[in-house]
Amino acid sequence: MIALYVALGIIGAALLFYFIPTFLISWRIFFVLFVRNNKKKWARGLSWDNEEQQKMFDEGEEFFKENESFCKQISIKSGKYSLVGEYFDFGFDKAVIIIPGRMETCLYSLYFAKPYKESGYNVLAIDNRSHGLSDGRYNTVGLKEYEDIIAWSKKLHDDLGVKEIVYHGLCIGSATALYALTSENAPDYAKALIAEGMYTDFRELFKNQLIARKKPLFPAVSEVMCMLSVVSGKNVAKNGPISCIGKMKRPVLFVYGKKDVFSTPEIAEKVYSACSSKKRLTWFDEGVHSHLRINAPEKYDNEIKEFLKNGAD
Repeated sequence: MIALYVALGIIGAALLFYFIPTFLISWRIFFVLFVRNNKKKWARGLSWDNEEQQKMFDEGEEFFKENESFCKQISIKSGKYSLVGEYFDFGFDKAVIIIPGRMETCLYSLYFAKPYKESGYNVLAIDNRSHGLSDGRYNTVGLKEYEDIIAWSKKLHDDLGVKEIVYHGLCIGSATALYALTSENAPDYAKALIAEGMYTDFRELFKNQLIARKKPLFPAVSEVMCMLSVVSGKNVAKNGPISCIGKMKRPVLFVYGKKDVFSTPEIAEKVYSACSSKKRLTWFDEGVHSHLRINAPEKYDNEIKEFLKNGAD
């Protein structure tokens, strides 16, 4: 019996000394990816050094400058957070809320605004909580931020006279929009979703990101997901788009890239098949994750315009 206790003690000590360093590494990953510790982090600037990203950001800034006379900065209170957005009022009674992914702000979102203006929609580009000029410390991959989207929608409808709203979500932004549209508080004037790069659940997306960067999966995936679950209040592996898309009632335009190694074609087919509402799936041959429009702008814009005009039919 003593020998057994000694053996268990040795195994326990070995595990303890193994997992303490990995936990510290995972905490560092979590802190870098999901915690905003100062206002310079995830500010209104270029998120990473990439030629296509730079071009997208520059064109977003160009849209802002060309349409600045139509723009006013607006804000809302969502829970304890003050959130900021740039609203382009072109005089229409419909609007799009463009919801960026992690690290991105409203200036980047404006890169996607052109087809909406041309289709008769005002444009609201937002700084998600913990980004840009908005308050917040943690990014919870849409599991709390969806409440902000509902609050923004009420602002447009109740205060600014918008009668119909569509959401355009990019990666995590698409999940955020879906959570808003399938929640019990979803406004009936939120009519449709354009979703680029939607994933099944964030654990799978995060795993694919590590694989693409040739980083070890164990135990970082599980440890980081546990930390993210704590700050979001939900199990991120069990509360992803795939868990609620069966409740979707509004039309959805799914936009995916055949070369996306994060939201892979297999993931795309799984999400699309699980969607219960009217839906349409558009594939792009070129472009990595969230870089589809930059590789086929005319096709991308035409798909959106067609969807806004005729729905998913």
